[in-house]
Amino acid sequence: METPRHWRLKKQRYALIGEECPHCSAKIFPPRDVCPECGLEAKTAYQFSGKGEVFSYTTMNDAPAGFQDHTPYSIALVKLEEGPIVTAQLTDLGDEKIRIGMPVEMVTRKLRNDGDERGAILYGYKFRPVL
Repeated sequence: METPRHWRLKKQRYALIGEECPHCSAKIFPPRDVCPECGLEAKTAYQFSGKGEVFSYTTMNDAPAGFQDHTPYSIALVKLEEGPIVTAQLTDLGDEKIRIGMPVEMVTRKLRNDGDERGAILYGYKFRPVL
Protein backbone atom coordinates (compact mmCIF):
# COMPACT_ATOMS: atom_id res chain seq x y z
CA MET A 1 0.00 0.00 0.00
CA GLU A 2 1.30 3.46 -0.83
CA THR A 3 2.13 5.68 2.15
CA PRO A 4 -0.27 8.53 1.14
CA ARG A 5 -3.19 6.08 0.94
CA HIS A 6 -2.24 4.65 4.32
CA TRP A 7 -2.42 8.12 5.88
CA ARG A 8 -5.81 8.82 4.30
CA LEU A 9 -7.14 5.66 5.95
CA LYS A 10 -5.54 6.23 9.36
CA LYS A 11 -8.80 6.91 11.25
CA GLN A 12 -10.28 3.56 10.30
CA ARG A 13 -6.93 1.73 10.60
CA TYR A 14 -5.89 3.15 13.98
CA ALA A 15 -9.21 3.66 15.73
CA LEU A 16 -11.84 1.59 13.86
CA ILE A 17 -13.78 4.68 12.81
CA GLY A 18 -16.61 3.73 10.51
CA GLU A 19 -20.03 5.21 9.89
CA GLU A 20 -23.55 5.02 11.25
CA CYS A 21 -26.42 5.44 8.83
CA PRO A 22 -28.60 8.36 10.01
CA HIS A 23 -31.62 6.77 8.30
CA CYS A 24 -31.61 3.14 9.54
CA SER A 25 -28.89 3.25 12.26
CA ALA A 26 -26.82 0.51 10.55
CA LYS A 27 -23.19 0.46 11.63
CA ILE A 28 -20.85 0.44 8.61
CA PHE A 29 -17.21 -0.60 8.32
CA PRO A 30 -15.24 0.27 6.31
CA PRO A 31 -16.86 3.67 5.67
CA ARG A 32 -18.78 4.07 2.38
CA ASP A 33 -20.89 6.77 0.83
CA VAL A 34 -24.04 4.63 0.65
CA CYS A 35 -25.54 2.48 3.40
CA PRO A 36 -25.53 -1.19 2.34
CA GLU A 37 -28.72 -1.79 4.37
CA CYS A 38 -31.09 0.95 3.15
CA GLY A 39 -29.25 2.42 0.14
CA LEU A 40 -29.34 5.99 1.43
CA GLU A 41 -26.44 8.37 2.08
CA ALA A 42 -24.42 7.53 5.19
CA LYS A 43 -21.63 9.89 6.27
CA THR A 44 -21.98 10.11 10.05
CA ALA A 45 -18.72 9.03 11.74
CA TYR A 46 -19.01 6.18 14.24
CA GLN A 47 -16.36 4.94 16.71
CA PHE A 48 -16.50 1.16 17.04
CA SER A 49 -15.73 -0.36 20.43
CA GLY A 50 -13.05 -2.64 19.00
CA LYS A 51 -14.57 -5.64 20.76
CA GLY A 52 -15.86 -8.68 18.95
CA GLU A 53 -15.48 -12.41 18.43
CA VAL A 54 -13.78 -14.71 15.94
CA PHE A 55 -16.32 -15.62 13.26
CA SER A 56 -13.88 -17.68 11.14
CA TYR A 57 -10.11 -17.95 10.77
CA THR A 58 -7.20 -19.45 8.84
CA THR A 59 -3.43 -19.66 9.17
CA MET A 60 -1.26 -18.15 6.44
CA ASN A 61 1.85 -20.18 5.64
CA ASP A 62 2.49 -18.70 2.18
CA ALA A 63 2.17 -14.93 2.63
CA PRO A 64 1.67 -12.22 0.01
CA ALA A 65 4.43 -9.73 -0.82
CA GLY A 66 5.46 -7.66 2.18
CA PHE A 67 4.34 -10.21 4.77
CA GLN A 68 6.71 -13.13 4.09
CA ASP A 69 8.79 -12.44 7.20
CA HIS A 70 5.75 -12.90 9.46
CA THR A 71 4.67 -16.43 8.48
CA PRO A 72 2.97 -18.36 9.82
CA TYR A 73 0.28 -15.98 11.06
CA SER A 74 -3.44 -16.19 11.62
CA ILE A 75 -6.10 -14.13 9.88
CA ALA A 76 -9.66 -13.95 11.18
CA LEU A 77 -13.05 -12.67 10.25
CA VAL A 78 -14.00 -10.76 13.40
CA LYS A 79 -17.66 -9.97 14.04
CA LEU A 80 -17.68 -6.67 15.91
CA GLU A 81 -20.16 -6.17 18.78
CA GLU A 82 -21.89 -3.55 16.65
CA GLY A 83 -22.45 -5.97 13.75
CA PRO A 84 -19.95 -5.55 10.90
CA ILE A 85 -17.45 -8.30 10.11
CA VAL A 86 -13.84 -7.22 9.51
CA THR A 87 -10.80 -9.16 8.33
CA ALA A 88 -7.72 -8.80 10.53
CA GLN A 89 -4.59 -10.54 11.68
CA LEU A 90 -4.70 -12.12 15.13
CA THR A 91 -1.85 -11.25 17.50
CA ASP A 92 -0.67 -11.89 21.06
CA LEU A 93 -2.05 -15.45 21.00
CA GLY A 94 0.73 -17.05 23.04
CA ASP A 95 -0.25 -20.69 23.60
CA GLU A 96 -3.97 -19.98 23.26
CA LYS A 97 -5.71 -21.93 20.52
CA ILE A 98 -7.95 -19.96 18.19
CA ARG A 99 -11.60 -20.95 18.26
CA ILE A 100 -14.83 -19.76 16.70
CA GLY A 101 -16.55 -17.45 19.18
CA MET A 102 -13.28 -16.46 20.91
CA PRO A 103 -13.68 -12.94 22.35
CA VAL A 104 -11.13 -10.52 20.89
CA GLU A 105 -10.30 -6.82 21.07
CA MET A 106 -8.65 -4.44 18.62
CA VAL A 107 -5.07 -3.31 19.13
CA THR A 108 -2.84 -1.14 16.95
CA ARG A 109 0.27 -2.96 15.76
CA LYS A 110 2.92 -2.79 13.06
CA LEU A 111 1.64 -4.26 9.80
CA ARG A 112 4.80 -4.03 7.71
CA ASN A 113 7.44 -1.71 6.26
CA ASP A 114 6.57 0.17 3.09
CA GLY A 115 9.13 -1.07 0.58
CA ASP A 116 12.36 -2.32 2.16
CA GLU A 117 13.43 -2.23 5.82
CA ARG A 118 14.22 1.50 5.49
CA GLY A 119 10.69 2.33 4.34
CA ALA A 120 7.97 3.88 6.47
CA ILE A 121 6.52 1.59 9.13
CA LEU A 122 2.83 1.03 8.45
CA TYR A 123 0.58 0.43 11.46
CA GLY A 124 -3.00 -0.76 11.58
CA TYR A 125 -5.50 -2.76 13.57
CA LYS A 126 -5.09 -6.37 14.62
CA PHE A 127 -7.10 -8.32 17.17
CA ARG A 128 -5.92 -10.13 20.30
CA PRO A 129 -7.73 -12.47 22.71
CA VAL A 130 -9.53 -10.77 25.59
CA LEU A 131 -7.92 -11.91 28.82
